[in-house]
Amino acid sequence: MLDVGERWNVGNAEGGGKPLRCVAANDFLQHVFAQTVVAQRNGTFGAADGRVIKRQEPERQLVNVWRRDRIQGRALKTFNVQVIQWKKCGGHGASFDASIVPKRATPVLYTRTTMAKKRLVLGIESSCDETGVAIVQWQGSEVPQLVAHALYSQIEMHQAYGGVVPELASRDHIRRVLPLARDVLVEAHLTLQDLDVVAFTRGPGLAGALLVGAGVACALGASLDLPVVGVHHLEGHLLSPFLSADPPEFPFVALLVSGGHTQLMRVDAVGQYRLLGETIDDAAGEAFDKTAKLMGLAYPGGPLLARLAESGNPAAFALPRPLLHSGKLDFSFAGLKTAVLVQAQKLVLAHGGSVQDASVLASGTSNVFASLPQQTRNDLAASTQAAIVEVLVKKSLLALKTTGLKRLVVAGGVGANRELRAQLNAACTGQGVRVHYPELHLCTDNGAMIAMAAAMRLQSGLQAAEKRYAFDVKPRWPLEFS
Repeated sequence: MLDVGERWNVGNAEGGGKPLRCVAANDFLQHVFAQTVVAQRNGTFGAADGRVIKRQEPERQLVNVWRRDRIQGRALKTFNVQVIQWKKCGGHGASFDASIVPKRATPVLYTRTTMAKKRLVLGIESSCDETGVAIVQWQGSEVPQLVAHALYSQIEMHQAYGGVVPELASRDHIRRVLPLARDVLVEAHLTLQDLDVVAFTRGPGLAGALLVGAGVACALGASLDLPVVGVHHLEGHLLSPFLSADPPEFPFVALLVSGGHTQLMRVDAVGQYRLLGETIDDAAGEAFDKTAKLMGLAYPGGPLLARLAESGNPAAFALPRPLLHSGKLDFSFAGLKTAVLVQAQKLVLAHGGSVQDASVLASGTSNVFASLPQQTRNDLAASTQAAIVEVLVKKSLLALKTTGLKRLVVAGGVGANRELRAQLNAACTGQGVRVHYPELHLCTDNGAMIAMAAAMRLQSGLQAAEKRYAFDVKPRWPLEFS
């Protein structure tokens, strides 16, 4: 039987009167024409003597047929034709006698190449405080494409506590994940029965939150008889720029900057990662959030600090750039947080605050900093951001110089920072380096990056999707480097 979407190539026979040899896959050897036919532009097959051959199979399907006229030497042409009938060949079943074909007809040789089926991956992200569900589609070796995605952020719920409360995060994931899945299916005009694979974040992240996504994914897989794939959260971030309108090409240097990770990697292909450098203490995202908390800004403080910095002077305060001149690619931001605290305490004292007022700044629960002049707060925010961004930019340039590569990929939540993007773009343009980012709405945790990572791993053959529905999660899971 022929599958819808299969491609059939037609070439010349190897000489008149000789047997035509089928060179297709074994399951095709029983399907050859008893008579050689000529492709017609009207979309049907006709026998050489003008008779129309009826098809045995009930379904009708279009295939692409290529035919070369060897005698006239014309170039290869493409015809859209309809398969009418295939019959078993006599004898060995792999050839038939071309001598039965009238001389006026050009004998043809049919071979079969199957077109890759479009596959749909449903991705579920639930590692921390965002619930994300998305559908990604891929076909053959093409870059997978985002079909639909939905995201729910728990920021408002956690603001009252100044950070993520794991138990609350897990419970909220339970409430959100299935409605979000329905939303993306409706947006994509698909049903659950259209899916081919279900992917989920296996780790790293909050254990309870990860279990929600893993449980839902495996339950869907079991009920639909679909394979499931567990995905590394960091690999999802790392491959998220492939979701953009301008996807990168391998190899490249990747700067992964998020609330919990700051790493530089050389990426040669999917699954082929080499660590170049990473933070030895706080991540860049932590530096933003912790210094913002010292300034009395609400959770999450990073974006709020960046907003203040837009109106500040980045050179107002001399803050340290840890490990900037070490010649190595590792990062350190813990000392910067301490330096910002000391500077903030000095400012409180300089504006009439008490020693007690200055000392409580370290707790991050005081509103003393908010009593300072607005421009002073803007300047400290701008100086803090400038210190973090300068380290990230110069380390990235050093990584590019060390590897000799001319392509940089930036991924993770901090990758949405406008000042970081502006300085990276300016620095890389001057050195002939192309920079790729995820779309702004895909910088934070989301289901699209999980579906994309699963699709790319399956596409490359690195991972097999299996119908195994017993699952575990890995709250601590280092990304494997080659």
